[in-house]
Amino acid sequence: MTEKTMSRERRSLTLTKKKPGDDTQLPPLDWARGHGPITGALSATTGAAAVALLGTATGMPEGWPLVIGAAGAIGHGIGHSVRRKLTVRSAVARAASWLVAGGWTTWAMAHGPLSWAAAGSLAALGVGTWAAASHTAAWEEVVEEERFSAEAQAAAAELDTKRRVIAREWQDRIKRVATVDVKVIAVEFWETGAGYSLEAELPGGGVTWDRIGARARALAADARLPLGCTVRVEEGQAQGLVVVDVMTKNIMRDEVLYPEDYTPLSLLTGIPWGLRPTGEEIQVFLREACALILGPPGSGKSTFMDVIIAGFARCVDVVTWVIDLKMGAIGIPWVTPWLEARGLIDPDDPDDKAPAGTKPGIDWLASTPKEAIRMLKAALRINKARQLHYQKLMRKMDTTLLPISATLPQIEILIDEGAEILAHANNRREPEKRELAELIREGMRTTRAMAERFVLTAVDGNVSTIGDTVVKRYSPVSAALTSGENSGHNVGKLFPRARIDTSQLNEKGAGVIASSAANGFPATEFKGWKSLPSMVRKVVLATNGRRIELDAISAEAAGDDYRDRWSPERAGWLVTAAHAARLGADPDDNDAAAGGTTTAVVEPPEPPTVDTRRRKSLGLSYERKAEDPDVLAAQLMAEIDQRFGTTDEPGHPDGGESGGSNGGDGDTGGRRGSLGLSYERKGTDPQPTDEGASPAADPDESTPSPAPPAEGPDWLPQALEAIEAAGTAGMKVGQIAALVKRDRKTVRQALQEAVARDLLTYRENGPQSVFLHPDHA
Repeated sequence: MTEKTMSRERRSLTLTKKKPGDDTQLPPLDWARGHGPITGALSATTGAAAVALLGTATGMPEGWPLVIGAAGAIGHGIGHSVRRKLTVRSAVARAASWLVAGGWTTWAMAHGPLSWAAAGSLAALGVGTWAAASHTAAWEEVVEEERFSAEAQAAAAELDTKRRVIAREWQDRIKRVATVDVKVIAVEFWETGAGYSLEAELPGGGVTWDRIGARARALAADARLPLGCTVRVEEGQAQGLVVVDVMTKNIMRDEVLYPEDYTPLSLLTGIPWGLRPTGEEIQVFLREACALILGPPGSGKSTFMDVIIAGFARCVDVVTWVIDLKMGAIGIPWVTPWLEARGLIDPDDPDDKAPAGTKPGIDWLASTPKEAIRMLKAALRINKARQLHYQKLMRKMDTTLLPISATLPQIEILIDEGAEILAHANNRREPEKRELAELIREGMRTTRAMAERFVLTAVDGNVSTIGDTVVKRYSPVSAALTSGENSGHNVGKLFPRARIDTSQLNEKGAGVIASSAANGFPATEFKGWKSLPSMVRKVVLATNGRRIELDAISAEAAGDDYRDRWSPERAGWLVTAAHAARLGADPDDNDAAAGGTTTAVVEPPEPPTVDTRRRKSLGLSYERKAEDPDVLAAQLMAEIDQRFGTTDEPGHPDGGESGGSNGGDGDTGGRRGSLGLSYERKGTDPQPTDEGASPAADPDESTPSPAPPAEGPDWLPQALEAIEAAGTAGMKVGQIAALVKRDRKTVRQALQEAVARDLLTYRENGPQSVFLHPDHA
């Protein structure tokens, strides 16, 4: 029953909540409420008595009360009833009450209002008014219920008619397009208004639902659906039933920001990752599941990573670790408010500084293979410690899975392009990445019961990219972002049985997602939310008070690798990175995006003043240039080149008769104490002569040192020597820039000019592109 037709009596007797500290036994009166039958009758009778007494005392003309009653009958009894669309019965009852009250007042003023006759007649008047009001109120409710019922029946009939039309239309369409004679038994419209779902019975005779699914794209074309709208077919609740989801409005085209709802979540109750075509949120359950996210450049993968981290940050039973070998790009925005609160960087808005006590939005961030190896080894130690120390708890809870909570959280390790790291499992030339790949595999394989899971991303799902199919087997939650992917092979790699027209899912953030884990769902289209830097900041600040810490046993097992994760020596680079991110990197700098050294891209401002009592420096990236392994290797090779590049060859007059440190004679050639570098081999290669002379070098001629190029910057010879010394591995622009202490844009331009002069060769290989000496190309 609506408030409009609720009886006045019930509204007048509605109690309001008693305020704390109110000693009054009765609830306070609500003077804004209207009259019901009882209070209306009391009001009428007391009003009439008051007017009669006042009129008798003041000598009021006897006709006035009758005039007032007639005006009330016309205005309130008839006019108000018409405005509220009440029935004639209510209008007559109201008008009669006014007229009777006016008549009694006129009679009482003439015969005396204080007599027993006046009092008795007034009481009878009140009872009659109450009876008439009660009767008309009940009558109005019945009439309105009948009207609403009739309207509902008419609406239902109209909806049923629409359903029947759609059912007949799709029965004919499925029979015509898929040659399957189905019977549509239900049509349900989506609450968002973006489409509807059909449930149909299959005809039997061995016909299965996937026969219709194979024609989903043809069904959409036959229905003339708008671009971006698809038809999805899946099996119903029972075998022999099929469900067809028809999208009539392309919600994938809409850019939907991450909702400003930062309420607590739990890993056990699901985390929202995006929207279904129906407009409903997609919930993923990751207590036992790893996840694999595929997304080509421009598909919105970075935004999707922010959404995933935001969900973890809202969880009261999760700590988040992030590995991003592209200088920690994914994780930097999540620690920026913490840097502000510590005074290490200036806030973008001086009036909106992160408050004191702000913690990092993620629990650990690794930007180098060395730090990532620390993290993963700590995770494996935690796994063993939990297995040992929480057996009693698991027996008490009667479970083989570690029961996670706010005091015993799950560790979620998100690795950007982590699936691609697995391709280095057999890479003997890069031992750190090889070790990292093995640690990821071991973690995915062994840590499920002790609440450690992984979320990995990759550009595509080819075996050449992700190494092998291990990551797929251990990732029951999978998503393929399809914007920027023309062939749709990522969807085919992850969901080979899905019949989804990915050519329609070309909006950034759109894709296909599925979960084969508990509480899972089949492959379905979805649209991820868009995240903004301001959203990241809001999530960090909103969840700061409830982000939990690692349990004591796990923290102890992780040791100093975990305790010192935010120390200046290991995390000081974040100050420089945060400054660079705010100033903006070179948009043409592909090496920065590919994971090359970024310290030379943007020179940071003066380092902030910090407490240096326990150290000599912040350990910022520009202070650690000489400590970078690639830089050290390049410098070492350059020093070797400088020292030994002009060493006399065996048999040289100045070289002595021994000719080498190994004590051999001058004819030993390559067996001397040489490092075997390419420029050393040039002078010893035997050159045939017309006279058939000995292939040994002329003792009167020495091998000249490599001549510097005729043009180019003064640091170019050093770079050329380092590149030649690097052999077939070559060197990236970032490594060379750190070696010669120049910015990458300048270095790249000079090296490209050297390529044009045939002094160098450029090997194009995406993130692994390098410059090589022509001898090693």
